[in-house]
Formats: sequence, structure tokens, C-alpha cells
Amino acid sequence: MDDHKVAVIGLGLMGSRLAARLIEHGFDVSGFDPDAERSAAFERIGGQAGGSPFEAAEGCRAVILSLPDSTVSREVCLGRGGLAACQGLEIVYDTTTGRPEDAVSIGAELAEVGIDYCDATLSGNSALAETGGLVVMVGGSDAAYRAGVPIFEVIGRSHHHVGPVGAGSRMKLLVNQVLTIHRVALAEALTTAELAGMELESVLGVLRDSLAYSRAMDVWGERMVEGDHTAPASRLRQGHKDTQLIIEHSRQLGAPTGLIEVVESVQAGAKAQGLQDLDNSVVIEVLRRRVGRGRVPDA
Repeated sequence: MDDHKVAVIGLGLMGSRLAARLIEHGFDVSGFDPDAERSAAFERIGGQAGGSPFEAAEGCRAVILSLPDSTVSREVCLGRGGLAACQGLEIVYDTTTGRPEDAVSIGAELAEVGIDYCDATLSGNSALAETGGLVVMVGGSDAAYRAGVPIFEVIGRSHHHVGPVGAGSRMKLLVNQVLTIHRVALAEALTTAELAGMELESVLGVLRDSLAYSRAMDVWGERMVEGDHTAPASRLRQGHKDTQLIIEHSRQLGAPTGLIEVVESVQAGAKAQGLQDLDNSVVIEVLRRRVGRGRVPDA
């Protein structure tokens, strides 16, 4: 089995960038997406589009999943004609943000047919994926983690083995919990600065230089200052889905959810206002509209 032959299932904002990175670095990449335009774009960069996940995975030792949620991951892996039936497939690396318990159950069922499964979640957005700037957080066996290192080194700037199957999903939710709170905190501060008549570029520069700094300022700061949330690197609706998973996970553990619930309310407000397909930076538009400073025209 050729270690450099890999399939990518799901060719959206993230999956298409993962596939492109692998192709650029000499991997033989097949792929599948139900969207014909995405499949055509994938073929234009040198990929081989299959007619189904099973077809794309044939002849591959490893498959990477980049899907909307873990319900879709389950169907792709274990549904009729799913990856579980692929002869020769050894490892599934699932980058999907989903429920940790779903990762555990999918992993257990794939193990029954001799396929190793890792919830190999990602910290970063599609813009970082284009440059290999992601952080990869892997839950799974040590052997499966080590086998994936050549892939992780292409798609990410760092990679971490964080525990058994399920740990990758838990780590992703924790990362997103902090990051989404930082994003809304930044939006609130910039809205306050705007009301005070301060120059927002200067404010952002000072915030970046201060103890208040977070990576959220680098990823979303300029978009918030400019009020331009088009050409999304990650969409608000996906961020809201992730936040709902964070709250669900925390409540199951009896953990506090006060701050993340505030974030969820802002994201829900953005969806209610028809902003769900814009970049995650659009949370500032919700706050601006609350104080009569909205910049994005109504759809």
C-alpha cells in the first residue's frame, strides 16, 4: 500500500485546503464531495475525484475526513457503502469537529473491522490551512498517530498526541471555547473604542502589544476594524455549531458555561439577522447593531 496515496472526504473550506497542501507536497490525493463544483475544483489542482467516499478511498492506506459534523462522519464511515467496507484501508483521520462520544463509538466500530480511527482535530481556519499553519490535535493509538506524522507535518505547523480516541475532539472543544470567548471579547472592546471615537487600527495595535493579546486579534482583528466579513475563512454558522457542542460537552461534565453562553447568544443573534454565511468576525456586527453602528447591509 502506497503511504503517499491519501483520500480526503469533504472538500469544503477546510478539506479543499488540506487536499491542496498534500498535493503540493507530493501526495497522490483522491477525494469526494457531493458538491460537483468542489469536486471539479479539486480535479483542477491535480486531485482525483471519486463518485463516493468508498470509491475515493479505494487503494488508500489512510483517509482524512473534513465534514460538517460527527453525524456525517458516522454515515461516511459506517453507513451503507461506507469506509468500513474498504479493503486495505488502515487508518481514518477525522478532522471534523464533533461530539467526543461520537468519535469514541465510531472508533470502536471501525476497530471491529480492523481500521484504526483517530479524531485528528484542527486548530485554525482555511487561511491557515493554505500555509500549513494549523495545529493538529490527535486522539487515538500511538501507532496511528505516528503513522500520520508525515501528513500532519504537511498540513500543520505542529501536532500533538493528546490521548485515546475522543481526546482530540475534547481538546478541539476546549481550544474553541477559549478562542470564541476571545473573539467576542475583542469585538466588544472594539465596539466600545468606536463609540469613544478612538482610531480602531491604533487600538488594535495597542491591544496586540499588551497583556490582553490573543491570536484572535491576528485572525479577526483587521476584519472587525474594516467591517468586512465576506470571503469567509470560517463561517459563523459553523462557529455557532461548535459553540453549541462546547456547551453540551461542558454541561455533561457539570462544568461552568457562563462565558460561552454569552458567546452563543451573540452568534445566535447573528444567525437570526441572516449573517450565518459570513466570516466568524461578523460577531462584531451584532454588537455594532445593538448600539446603532451597524455596517453590513441587511440581506
